[in-house]
Amino acid sequence: MNDVNRDDRTMIQTQGLTRCFGALTAVSALNLKIPRGEIFGLVGPDGAGKTTTLRLLCGLLDPTEGQAWVAGYDVARDTQPVKDRIGYMAQRFALYGDLTVEENMFFYADLFGISMAHRDLLMGSLLKMTRMEPFRKRQVGRLSGGMKQKLALMCTLLHRPQILFLDEPTSGVDPVSRRDFWAILYQLVRDGMTVLVTTAYLDEAERCNRVGLLHQGHLISCDSPEALKSQLEEACFEVQGVNQRAVREALQVFEGVISVEPSGATLHVFMPPAHSSAEVLEKKLHEKGLGPVTVRPVIPSLEDVFIALIRKTPRNAQEPPMPQGGTTRT
Repeated sequence: MNDVNRDDRTMIQTQGLTRCFGALTAVSALNLKIPRGEIFGLVGPDGAGKTTTLRLLCGLLDPTEGQAWVAGYDVARDTQPVKDRIGYMAQRFALYGDLTVEENMFFYADLFGISMAHRDLLMGSLLKMTRMEPFRKRQVGRLSGGMKQKLALMCTLLHRPQILFLDEPTSGVDPVSRRDFWAILYQLVRDGMTVLVTTAYLDEAERCNRVGLLHQGHLISCDSPEALKSQLEEACFEVQGVNQRAVREALQVFEGVISVEPSGATLHVFMPPAHSSAEVLEKKLHEKGLGPVTVRPVIPSLEDVFIALIRKTPRNAQEPPMPQGGTTRT
């Protein structure tokens, strides 16, 4: 990594990383710097460039422009040293349903060239960490979705990678299994691993040390979840009334209101700080005959920040659909 400034803690770095597919720019001039021992979340709508970014960093795709370094190695020039130091868990990780948990692990251990002695030691450690010991003899086809994801992670970790790339690892997994999966990730990071994860859940992204928000291939913001929420210029108010549809329609034409977005059973209203007042909003809604209604200032969620930033981004291409309240998938 002689071309760029780096320190020994930098595990992933990109400079102007770009990938085009014909006229489509899937990733545009991406600049990232991720230190050792961090969980970094890459968040964005479908088609934002998350999976393409991971494939570029793993050396599975060649960049159109720019460079990427992983564990100090140029991904384009030093393919084998990079592969030796990373684990990549794709959205569709290949598990064999007619084999047992341990037979799948044996298979991947053989692929990685792990000796018998090391294999047994690593498998025992991974099965204990993931609480999968009671299921080592169970056929994979009989496992729950969460258990299959744990097994895929164990197979990815067998060769002791320094860096772990995870592409939406908890998609379609129940909430309890998602929680267990993240507990495992925290343990890996405490042991010194670096994790880059793409996620379809904005509430899950808040578990990351830092988050990069991708939109149409562009990194539109990058910081810790708390910093991203504190940097939002607009004031955010939570509004709840009897007739939410009528309340939303009224709010959208009020002076000073920038946007109104569904958030579960409530509405989140964004206004410039100079024109914002919960009391004024509540009074106007009552005057429109829309009471009873409650309005209170709230700290914006990461979902609120994401929506607000996208609305400020120039429309270089067709805008993706906006998340609609609750747990947002992007």
